[in-house]
Amino acid sequence: MGRTITALEVQKRNKERVNVYLDNEFAFGLPLIEAARLHKGQVLSGDDIAQLRTIDEVTRAVDHAATLLARRPYSAAEIRRNLKSKQIAPDIIDQALARLTQLGYVDDRAFVQFWIENRERFKPRGPRALRVELRQKGITSDLIDEALTEIDTHDSAYRAAQEKVSRLRGLTQDDFQIKLGAFLARRGFDYGTVRDIVDRLANELLEEQPDYFVLDQT
Repeated sequence: MGRTITALEVQKRNKERVNVYLDNEFAFGLPLIEAARLHKGQVLSGDDIAQLRTIDEVTRAVDHAATLLARRPYSAAEIRRNLKSKQIAPDIIDQALARLTQLGYVDDRAFVQFWIENRERFKPRGPRALRVELRQKGITSDLIDEALTEIDTHDSAYRAAQEKVSRLRGLTQDDFQIKLGAFLARRGFDYGTVRDIVDRLANELLEEQPDYFVLDQT
């Protein structure tokens, strides 16, 4: 048995959405462009109502995700987890993500590029650490491998080490190399890279700042 549209009212707080009333009861909201296809007195079947409610749920899921994406890029997996936490049904999440992807708002390849560039600019990390972070974001191994091949690991490690150098002044050269090496290892750089950068910086400091290290008194 169908139900009749008895009123279509533009929402006061959002002029782009319309409240739909069936048989004098509020039924659901719709985007203005979808509501424009309806009219007062129109009879909707059960299937019609279910379809319109799905449109409403998908639209609200997309709007919620768009609010998140206005702050920073998110991976598809992050968006999925967030929508799931809002008790949104899996099929609605799938449709919302499909729309967001189609619109170009969700793009895991672009997200990986953003994440790595952000790290490189503000807090360089080695491939191992970046791989862990990106996996936590739900990025596939293929995309991670593709992105990591473009990183100059030695340059990243050298820039990361610069953050630490000023705080290690006054140590013996051995202690300096141990502490700086441990720092770079925690940042996800491999042993070979760590060794090269630690040796390079120690030699530079010896040449440019002879008083940087203290003598070993033992």
